[in-house]
Amino acid sequence: MVDRPHVLTIGAGITGASIAWHLVRAGARVTVTDADEPGGIATRASWAWINASWGNPEPYFRLRVRAMDEWHQLEQAIPGIRVAWVGGLLWELPPEQLGAFAVEHAAWGYELRRVTRADIQRLEPHLTAPPEFALHAPAEGSVEPLAAAHALLGAAQGLGTTIIPHNAVRSLSVSSGRVTGAETASGRLDADEVVAAAGVATAGVVATAGLTLSMSSSPALLATTQPHTKCLNGLVMSPEMQLRQTAEGRLVVAANFEDGADGPAAAAALFDTMRGMIDSGAFLSPDQYVIGRRPMPGDGFPAVGRADGIDGLYVAVMHSGITLAPAIGRFAADEILTGRRDSLLAPYGLRRILRD
Repeated sequence: MVDRPHVLTIGAGITGASIAWHLVRAGARVTVTDADEPGGIATRASWAWINASWGNPEPYFRLRVRAMDEWHQLEQAIPGIRVAWVGGLLWELPPEQLGAFAVEHAAWGYELRRVTRADIQRLEPHLTAPPEFALHAPAEGSVEPLAAAHALLGAAQGLGTTIIPHNAVRSLSVSSGRVTGAETASGRLDADEVVAAAGVATAGVVATAGLTLSMSSSPALLATTQPHTKCLNGLVMSPEMQLRQTAEGRLVVAANFEDGADGPAAAAALFDTMRGMIDSGAFLSPDQYVIGRRPMPGDGFPAVGRADGIDGLYVAVMHSGITLAPAIGRFAADEILTGRRDSLLAPYGLRRILRD
């Protein structure tokens, strides 16, 4: 690769923004293009929980812990990045699974403690019906996702990155088995390397180069209230919903959503449930809701790297993009520019989700 390669990043969500910033910081020339406004689609609709929490095998846990560390480094490097390291209370699992989760993650070295109802009431005095016990993860946090993506893009732009919004990629340009750029709504963009980090649109982008990814998209309902006086200190993960409060006082609530369900009715029911969980809930005023679609590689884990048989193309697609973005940005930039692949990415190559 040339001394100062030109890398075209497709996708300006949190993952693409992190990759772009790490690349330009390491000396690459970078162009970011997005079919929409900078900030991405899934990123805007994310509850934005930064964690290494339950339900994952140890290699993925280790990757997420590293990503949490990288968020701390991003806060130091980019003034506009602010993570609320407020900790989280979790009881969304059945009690026996919750106990097994605590034992497993404690053995892995994760900061996690079992708390009683009295402890929960001290941590979150405004919850109306705390459970008998929960798990408290004091090292977890959240970020305002769109603001974080914009801060990364702004920092990258300050180092010379070109950002082209409203510029959909129509196809990748391929010559002699190598991706050499992309045909976009505004014309051809040439590059030494192309990064496909376009969330749910990634499969469509790489299909134009002959690659078929096993991917789906998972819907989720995200709703916010008007600003309200402080009623939550940290993150709450209950069986009904995930709940947090922003610095300006808005409550942000997330829940699963079934395709084909009535969006307004589901949002209204979610608001009603949230009001019942908070002792001042009757005074909470709904603001807006959105049904977001999360990119999901076929096996549910990140797909990051190159495909065999085609040069000049790097793919980065995953759920948990908010948690993973800083680590994926660092690892992807290093692999693109030096060829070194971090050992934490070993299980998460592209081959396993490629279809013949």
